[in-house]
Order: sequence, then C-alpha cells, then structure tokens
Amino acid sequence: MATEIKLPALGENVDSGTVVKVLVSAGDSITADQPVVDLETDKASVEVPASASGKVKEIRVKEGDTVKVGQVLLTLEEAAAETKKEAKPQPAPEEEAPQKPEAREAQAPAERERAKHQVTPAASKEESLQKAAEAQEENEKPAPPAPPERAAGPPRRQPEVVRFPKQEPEPSREVVAAAPNVRRMARELGVDINEVTGTGRDGHISEADVRNYARSIILNSTARQITVKPGAVGAIDLPDFSRFGEIERKPMSSVRRKTAEHLSEAWGIPHVTHFDSADITDLERLRKDFAKKVEEGGGKLTITAVVLKVVATALKTFAQFNTTLDLAREEIIYKRYYNIGVAVDTDRGLLVPVIREVDKKNIHELAVELTQLAEKTRDKKLAVEEMQGGTFTITNLGAIGGSGFTPIINSPEVAILGIARANHQAVFSDGEFKPRLMLPLALSFDHRVIDGADAARFLRWVAEALEEPFKLTIEG
Repeated sequence: MATEIKLPALGENVDSGTVVKVLVSAGDSITADQPVVDLETDKASVEVPASASGKVKEIRVKEGDTVKVGQVLLTLEEAAAETKKEAKPQPAPEEEAPQKPEAREAQAPAERERAKHQVTPAASKEESLQKAAEAQEENEKPAPPAPPERAAGPPRRQPEVVRFPKQEPEPSREVVAAAPNVRRMARELGVDINEVTGTGRDGHISEADVRNYARSIILNSTARQITVKPGAVGAIDLPDFSRFGEIERKPMSSVRRKTAEHLSEAWGIPHVTHFDSADITDLERLRKDFAKKVEEGGGKLTITAVVLKVVATALKTFAQFNTTLDLAREEIIYKRYYNIGVAVDTDRGLLVPVIREVDKKNIHELAVELTQLAEKTRDKKLAVEEMQGGTFTITNLGAIGGSGFTPIINSPEVAILGIARANHQAVFSDGEFKPRLMLPLALSFDHRVIDGADAARFLRWVAEALEEPFKLTIEG
C-alpha cells in the first residue's frame, strides 16, 4: 500500500488550517522532515513536514483547501523491492481463479449429499419440536376463541404502562396559571413557565412576571461571567450593497477570523483605559549610544525592547496585573512567571508572539530575541507554541503614527500596554519651557480585577522607569 502523509497535530486548540501553498509536485522524491505544504492556521503559518521519505505519487490537497488534523495531504509510492514482491503472488490467484469454479462443481454433489445427511437429523429435531408446539397450541385453542389476537394482546398492554408516566406532567402544567399570550412570551424568551412565580391573584403569572424572571437570569449570568459568543458581534442582517454599486466579497483568512472571534469575546470584559506619558529624552540618547552594539549582536535596540524589561519588573511590583480571573471557581490566578507577548503587524493580520522569562534576560538579549521573533512572524515561520503562555501584552504603533489609542485586552490576560509615537513637546521645567521627547502610553485593564488607582500607579511606575533608567537597577 502507498504511504500516506497526513496533517499532524498543530498545537493546542488547533484542529485545522488553510493550504497556502503546496511545496512539492507529483513525481518529486522527498525525504523525511522535508516541508511539503505551507499551512495557515487560526494562530500562525506553519510548514508541514513529511513523516516519511519516498516519491510523491498523488497530491490530495490544493491551495485554498481547508484541511483537518489527520487528513491525508499526499501519498508516496512504494519502494521497488516491495512492488516486485507483491508482483510474484499475483499470478497465483489468477491461476487458482479458474480452478475454483471447477473444484466447486466437482465438490458440489458430495457437499450436497453431506448436507442432506447433516440436515436430516436437525430437521427431524425441528419437526418434533414444531409438533410439540402445535400440540400445545391445540390444547390451548379451546380456552381463547382467537388465539392469534390473544397472543398479541400482552405486548399491546406495554404502551399503556408507558403512557401512564406521560400523564403525570399534565396536572402540574394545569397548576400554572398563565394566559396563552403569557405562555407564548415565555417560549419566545426561552423561559420555563413552571419556574416563574406569579404575582397576580391566586398566583396568576403575567407578562411582567415573565419579563422580570428573564431579566433576573440575564443579570445573574452576567454577574457570574461576561461572555460573548464567537461571531456574535457584527453578525447582523445586512442590506444588499450591490444595489448601490459594485462590490466584491472575499473570505476571511484563518488569522482574521480567529482575531475577530477572540476580540469579540474580549470585548465582553469591562475595559478601562488609563493614559499617561513618559519623558524619554534621556532614554533616547542612551538608546542611540548602545544601538550599534546591539546591532552587532543581531538585534535592534527599540523602545519596545526597553519597555519589555520595564514591564517585567513592574509586574513583579504589581502582581495583580500578572493574573487571570477564573469566574467559574471565583478565584484569581496569580502567575509567578513573566511571559510577555508583543503584537507584530503582518500582511495576514496582527499576531502576538510571546517572549518567555523576560525577567531573567537583559535588554540586549531581549532586543535580539524580539528582532528574531518579529522576522520569524513576518516570514510565516512562527510555530503555534510560540504564541502561547503569555501573561501580559505590549502593542506599539509608534512606527506607524498616531498620538494615542485604546488597546483591547488579550484575554485571558487582564491588562495590555499600548505605545504610540513619541513626539517633542514644550515642557515647563525649572522656570522655563524646554523641548522634551514624550512617549504616549495607554494601559487597558480588566476592572473586575484591577482598580483605577492601581492602574494609575502601575503606569506611573512604568513612565518613571523610562524617564530614569537607573530606577531598574535600584528596584529591578
């Protein structure tokens, strides 16, 4: 049989992907671990390697196909030695094939005779049993006038036993006093009318009772956990836009679809955004002085690299920002590790690779790792595992522009830091105005876990650490 190359497991909560490009052709000789398909999942783009070596016999997928884990991507031809071995036994069945009917014809009379001898005693036993049964039936015939109908009678009594419990709910339903229009409203709202307490005379249920009951369910569920179903936001009835002019429809990419679902869920979190700014005039001078040394090590010394180190230290000082809220168990999960995600802009959408153990690395190491990880993300070589395990996220739009924005929390995290473009401002200091380079900062946080005062302290600590780099040495 041909060897099948199937789509392997891609990572946690990833069960399918879209084929971006097929990297091999029929007839190609490939080796194990050689990339054969470029695949785009909900979280990243990956190259799927072959699990065996051989010659490509058939390609089962094409660009644009959605494939699931375990689905066959292509097949490989068998080795020549194996095909020869399989070729030898083939004539044997072909030679035996014409002999089988003859053998069967020759053996048929003998088998029939044997069958007769074998069937006869069995048949005699069956006949004797049938005769005994018939004798019993004849003895029973005088009692019931219609044996067949009486025989069928007992099974028909079983449905009566089944109907009995079905009649039990009917009295309970009659106890509920509600008009037809009230019952209809309850059905439309998905409310069990039997659970509603009537406030009318003799417990009569009104439309107001049904509405109040439905409202209480919504409020209670919201208090326990605010959730938004994937795709609910924006899933509305749209007009026919083609009536107004030419349109074009394009399917959402896997990354864009997953981003939309994730942000729809995150939007249900009670967001609050706190703004501040940091004077990075001195920091920018130091950054330029050390930039060349970092470039020699293979990285770029950006403001984001510095902010990574600052935030990791801040998370140790303000532990509630490095948590996750578990409403099901009514607990707050405090994480003792510091993995920070950095949003990267790509042609497929926004992806967030995660830099692990930021607190254990210096700024030089972080700058090199951040540069390499960003390039890997844009080149579609980022693995799914490299986007998992984050505890906090940083997103920097300074290279593009803008004076500020409100970032959306990357759930299940509880906070995200947004950085806008630094700009020169006239700052009054020591009795005069001086030009200073100011960096806009925006901190969005989950108000269920973090209070506004704590958010203000956190962001001010980050700003002061950027204004006074020596602060990291003293407090970090």
